[in-house]
Amino acid sequence: MWAKALLSQLAGVLFLPVTFALLAIVAWLLVQLGATLREALERMIGRRARRDASLADLTHAAEGPVDGLALRLEARVLDAEAAAQRRLNAVRFAIKVGPSLGLMGTLIPMSAALTGLAKGDLPSLAGNMVIAFSSTVVGIAAGVVAYVLTLVREDWTRRDLDALRLEADRRLQAAEARG
Repeated sequence: MWAKALLSQLAGVLFLPVTFALLAIVAWLLVQLGATLREALERMIGRRARRDASLADLTHAAEGPVDGLALRLEARVLDAEAAAQRRLNAVRFAIKVGPSLGLMGTLIPMSAALTGLAKGDLPSLAGNMVIAFSSTVVGIAAGVVAYVLTLVREDWTRRDLDALRLEADRRLQAAEARG
């Protein structure tokens, strides 16, 4: 019986951190949603800051001797790919963590709700069930928003990296033709 009491106490202690973490992910996703909308507007008018910065790095790498140019260009492309993956991984994290926290936020108050049911305390049952189901909805919504943001950003990243690779190939071919 001591294990049951210990697990119950541990779950109770986790409720507030789980709730705050879920709310933090929602707030962070709202910021990410705003950043994605801003980037979408910039892309519609032809601005692509990250791609342009990567192209400037590529231009800098192309300066200098032809010897080792392919390696310098490839290093810049790989750096851009790594940076893009880091940016995407931040949002991918929320795809799984949001629903997981929502599930934890559901299960923790369910034990209190069942205790209220066993004691005939219907207001306690109802209050805990509202918290439980709200946590589920918020967690799943966070996962969906993160998934959509990831899809959009992956498409943009793929296009930008393809443009970067193409420019690297152009610069390498031009250097080889010169000499």
